[in-house]
Order: sequence, then C-alpha cells, then structure tokens
Amino acid sequence: MRLAGPLRIVALIVTVGLTWIVVSILLGGPGSGFPRIQQLFSSPENSATAEPRARKYKCGLPQPCPEEHLAFRMVSGAANVIGPKICLEDKMLMSSVKDNVGRGLNIALQDSSLPVNPGVSGELIEARAFDMWAGDVNDLLKFIRPLHEGTLVFVASYDDPATKMNEETRKLFSDLGSKNVKDLAFRDSWVFVGAKGVQNKSPFEQHVKNSKHTNKYEGWPEALEMEGCIPRRTTAS
Repeated sequence: MRLAGPLRIVALIVTVGLTWIVVSILLGGPGSGFPRIQQLFSSPENSATAEPRARKYKCGLPQPCPEEHLAFRMVSGAANVIGPKICLEDKMLMSSVKDNVGRGLNIALQDSSLPVNPGVSGELIEARAFDMWAGDVNDLLKFIRPLHEGTLVFVASYDDPATKMNEETRKLFSDLGSKNVKDLAFRDSWVFVGAKGVQNKSPFEQHVKNSKHTNKYEGWPEALEMEGCIPRRTTAS
C-alpha cells in the first residue's frame, strides 16, 4: 500500500512524457525529425520535390516562336462530330465554341504584314466555313480570288472538304502553296497554311486519305493537328 503513491507519480510522469513526444511528432517541433501535419497533407504542386509543369506558349506551343513570327495551331474536324480549331497568336480564330465552323472547308484569312504602313494591322481579315458537299463552290471562289499579296490562308477540313471542288478551286489553293490539294477527295482530312504570292510550296500542310483500310473512325480518317511559327512579312513604306 505504501508503494501506491510513488507508482502513481511514476505513471503520471510517463503519461506526460509520452504526451509530449506525440505532440512534438504531430506538430513537427524543433529537433523532432518528423514533418509537420501541414506538410503531410499538402498538395504535390506545393512540394519542393514536385515535378515542374511544362510551360506552354502561345496557342499551346511547347516553345516560343522567334521574334517577328506568328504562332499557330490548328486541328481538323474529327469525322462529322467534332469541329475544327484554328488558333493564331493565342487567339482562337475558328472553333465550335465560337460557333463559326461548319462542314467543308473552314478558312481564316490573316494579314501577315508587320504594322509599318497605315491600314496594315496584321489582324484577322475574315473567317468563314464553306460547305463542300451541298454548298455552292462559287462562294468559295469569290472568297479566295481577290486575296492581296501577303495574306495568310488557314484551312481546316471538317467532314467532306472536296466534293464540290473544281479545277479552278484546286489551282487557286495550289497557287497559295498547297501540294496536296490536287489529290484532295471525299472525306479526306486536310490542314493547310498558305499565302498569296508564295514562291514555293508551303511547309505547313498535312493530308490523310479517306480509306476504309486505314480510317480511324467509321467512314472518316483521323483528325490532323499541326502547329508552328510563320514568319511575318515586312512591307515597304
């Protein structure tokens, strides 16, 4: 019975000591060697060891374009379900969200000149969709015939880009720098960037044939995605 008092004191000391150790661990006190509770539940992006996120530049490009170049990214339509997108200098020129795309050829015209002359702003000229299945090809011809030199032409297909095409249409696109337009056919996928007055074939073009042996979708080939940097054109004063 005489030992009851001392045992109670020892038990109290042990309890206090254990409590202090547990509190130190949870709160990460000095010298504890354990992380704080806040660190245990912090999100990965706040951690010093987290992987850095890849930086994206204009239009989502992985690298910035050189000075006096225009950054672009474009995606053709997927079958007849998902519309195309045309982005230039971080501005979406055409997309389903903007509600300015449609079946056929989706074309955005852009002035590529540097703003060195009055009236030359380098801004979007016009963006329109032309139905190449049931539309009038003359509407397309009236759109691209009067282009002035230096105008950039962005083209993204959706569903069917070629049924209404005639020889004059193909020649006009060929003069803009296309090498594949002569072979463009029913439900092919096509993305192209050309320019009025270009001397050589454009390096910015992709084309996939509609083929039941290789189509990604039933009746349509895969969607195409293309990005890059286009040098701007300096006009004389």
